[in-house]
Amino acid sequence: MIETTNEASEASVCEAPARLRVAIQGFPGAFHDIAARQFFGAGRVEVVPAHTFRQLVEQVESGAADTGLMAIENTIAGSIIGNYRLLTASNLRATGEVYLRIRQNLMALPGQRIEGLREVHSHPIAIAQCDEFFAQHPHIRLVETEDTALSASLIAEQQMAGTGAIASSLAASLYGLELLAESIETNKQNFTRFLVLERGEDVKQMAEADKVSLCFSLSHEVGSLHRVLSALSAHGANLTKIQSVPITGRPWEYFFFVDFVTEEGSHWQQAVEALRPLTSSLEVLGAYPQGQFFE
Repeated sequence: MIETTNEASEASVCEAPARLRVAIQGFPGAFHDIAARQFFGAGRVEVVPAHTFRQLVEQVESGAADTGLMAIENTIAGSIIGNYRLLTASNLRATGEVYLRIRQNLMALPGQRIEGLREVHSHPIAIAQCDEFFAQHPHIRLVETEDTALSASLIAEQQMAGTGAIASSLAASLYGLELLAESIETNKQNFTRFLVLERGEDVKQMAEADKVSLCFSLSHEVGSLHRVLSALSAHGANLTKIQSVPITGRPWEYFFFVDFVTEEGSHWQQAVEALRPLTSSLEVLGAYPQGQFFE
């Protein structure tokens, strides 16, 4: 089990914090990078970039990274179904979570002005999140790219005058760009939840875990889901999420992804064992402390 910053702080002040190779989807300065810094501590994180979420999972599984941080849901876009599928097909387990407010910023080379920008580059989701801002600047052509931070990096590397990027303030700082407009996202309550992922064989049971992520399937019987939810309630489990996902190759059958939080003094293992005879299949995807919210 990899130490979080709270646990690491108990180490001797004379010892430098151990560096962690953290696989993220994106590049240094991406929102995944910021979430990793918040969870592990900025001084510990060594980013291992991944172009896709599948590559992120592969890097952790292969040992190319010590751990991974992967977005799993967003308050605007909802659940990232593809990432749930990747998680269930992997040998990885969730050992933590973190919530991050997504603040989009417009940046460019120093000395540039919004009026002088011809194009703005960024990931399509970031562009969509800032549609009201750019409706006020119709002279700017919006160009979809692979990653927010990579867009900022390329502008700095290639000295692209007249071109801006939508990315985090960390990206602007890392690549020497100037913020032309801050927090330009339309929805100011846009949070993303990230899961911390480790190889299953490396995970030790967490005594302080009070949140559990499960995946299960059910038989086609009247009341089958009701019985599962009733069992969770009977064991003091507060359901915080339920998501159904079609099972590939089995039409009209579904996996249910569930998160629940246990009451003080309750044992999540007892709740899980109570569900097993009620389900066709059940897998614990992770047990961990509830995550913090970062603005």
